[in-house]
Amino acid sequence: VVIGVPDSSLSAAQGYAGASGMPYEMGLIKNKYIGRTFILPTQSLREKGVKMKLSPVKSIVKGKRVVLVDDSIVRGTQLQETVDFLYNNGAKSVHMRSACPPIMFGCKYLNFSRSTSDMDLISRQTIVELEGEEGLKHIEEYADGNTERGKAMRKCICDKFKFASLGFQTIDGVVRAIGMDRCKLCTYCWDGKE
Repeated sequence: VVIGVPDSSLSAAQGYAGASGMPYEMGLIKNKYIGRTFILPTQSLREKGVKMKLSPVKSIVKGKRVVLVDDSIVRGTQLQETVDFLYNNGAKSVHMRSACPPIMFGCKYLNFSRSTSDMDLISRQTIVELEGEEGLKHIEEYADGNTERGKAMRKCICDKFKFASLGFQTIDGVVRAIGMDRCKLCTYCWDGKE
C-alpha cells in the first residue's frame, strides 16, 4: 500500500501509487491542531510535536508492505518517529520514497530547512559517517542514486531508519514535474548551485 505523510505529501503519494499500480490509502492521520514540526527550534520539541501530530491507521498498515512517501527528508526527525509508528502498528516493511532529491545544502534563501549547519542534514551526516570529511568533496556522486557512493548513502540511511528501501526523486524529475526551465527554479538545497 502507498501512503503519504499528511498533508504535504498526499499528492506525491497518489501520483506514485498511480504510476506504480499499487493501491493508495490514507494510512496516516494528522492532528490538524499541531503546526509544522520541522521548523520548531530544538530537536526535543520536534520529536514531541511529531508524536502528537501523526497517527497510523492500524487497519490499513497492519500486515502490509508500506511505501511511505514524504515531500523531503531533511534531518529525519519526523521520519524516524513515523516509521517506528508504522512498524509498531503492524507494517511488514516500510519502503521510503522522497518526492524531492536528497537535501545536501541548508537553504540560505528561505531558511527552509531551519538548520543552523549543513551537518544537521541527514544526507551530510551520512556522508561523513561513511567517508569522513573527505566524502563532502563528492556530494554530487552521493546525490545520484546510480553511483556507488549514492547507493552507499541510501543503504546507510535505510539501515538507520529500518527502511526496506529508499528512493529519492531526481532534480530532472522535479524540473519535469514543475514544467519550467531549470534556470528559473532554485535547486540550491539539492545541488549547491546559486
